[in-house]
Amino acid sequence: MTTWAGRTAAEISAAVREKRVTPREVVAEHLARIERLDGRVGAFRTVRAEAALAEADEVAARGDFAELPLAGVPVAVKDNLAVHGESRRIGSAATPDTPAPQDHVTVARLRAAGAVVVGLTNVPELCVFGTTDGVLGIARNPWDPTRSAGGSSGGSAAAVAAGMVPIALGNDGMGSLRIPAANCGLVTIKPGQGVVPTGDGDSTWFGMSENGPLATTVEDARLMFSVLAGTEPGPVSAPGALRVAVSLRSPLAGVTISRPYAAAARDAAGLLMRAGHQVRRADPPYPLSLATTSLAHWTAGTAADARPLDPRLLTRRTRVHARLGRPFLRTVRSGASRERLRRRLEPFFTEHDVLLTPALARRSPKAGPWHERGWLSNVLANTNYSPLTPPWNLTGWPALSVPCGTLPSGAPCAVQLVGRPGTESRLLDLAGQLEERNPWQRTAPMD
Repeated sequence: MTTWAGRTAAEISAAVREKRVTPREVVAEHLARIERLDGRVGAFRTVRAEAALAEADEVAARGDFAELPLAGVPVAVKDNLAVHGESRRIGSAATPDTPAPQDHVTVARLRAAGAVVVGLTNVPELCVFGTTDGVLGIARNPWDPTRSAGGSSGGSAAAVAAGMVPIALGNDGMGSLRIPAANCGLVTIKPGQGVVPTGDGDSTWFGMSENGPLATTVEDARLMFSVLAGTEPGPVSAPGALRVAVSLRSPLAGVTISRPYAAAARDAAGLLMRAGHQVRRADPPYPLSLATTSLAHWTAGTAADARPLDPRLLTRRTRVHARLGRPFLRTVRSGASRERLRRRLEPFFTEHDVLLTPALARRSPKAGPWHERGWLSNVLANTNYSPLTPPWNLTGWPALSVPCGTLPSGAPCAVQLVGRPGTESRLLDLAGQLEERNPWQRTAPMD
């Protein structure tokens, strides 16, 4: 008997289109795996078992069935994106438990491509922090359940890494796709600004947050990205000899990169050099003000999101974060500090085509109720392990996380690739070269 859980989205959709398996069979197998494993992982806030099976049958009955790029593919959706008929809780007791009247535009695009939404995944409250825990659940890293899956798309990443779905939808405002992807051994891309729709009226943290895919392979990430962006999947190609800058410097002063993540970046640099690229050490000219700029935008985004909610129902760390952000709302809205950062970094990307860095500074914090701890302990835990992602939300440029190597615990390690606006396909091509030369295990050994 063929097993479909743990297979890629590309493999599943091809088999469904060729009628080697039905959408219902695929979805049912993944639902069974969710039921068996999610008690240990905590990826899902809610599972749409009956609705997903009914939707799988609807996919099978569609007249354009043979042309659907994600025919019958189970997908998980981060719980800050609307799914018709389901509540959107954003990890909080302060949000209303009322059904969404329609799908978010990205969810609608996935459904139009034949995907079946099996559930909504856990997030930290208001998607603020880099550990996914709160009153609605704790998402653990399937490779090491003692560790957090990361955040804020931690539930989506954990679901894919555990083989409960082949792909998942998330978003990234300060690293919220790349952080959990790096922890869980996945491929993701934070698109450049405006490439994937954000949705009218949705929080984007003043234009910093972008929706994107979480997948086990570059092929699946490319496929899902094309659906989200509303484009045809581009051909896989050798990107030619590129000028790749390798930086092991943390953008935040006082935060150091641990040995395994520095080694992963060096290994990736060697692989790209052997692939024919011009690779050299070079550090972007990060300004000393980057820490305060990041904090201002991080807290102001939370202040804007928390404004319509009852503060008595928010956790303490979220209340403090929002309160600190209120004085920054006007200056953050102006976009002046982001434009200054872009101008400072643009010359670096004139001299180099791509920046390669470690994805994280160290492994994720221990899994647990971080939402019950103080604000400062949460902020320090976040910044000490994930200082390398926020600059590229501030600039609005594309950035990708891809596995490379392992940690001493055996969990995956990862690197980050950053490019100029419009270079998403180039970054995916480079990630494909790393995948080809350094293949990794797709999912965590949970069974």
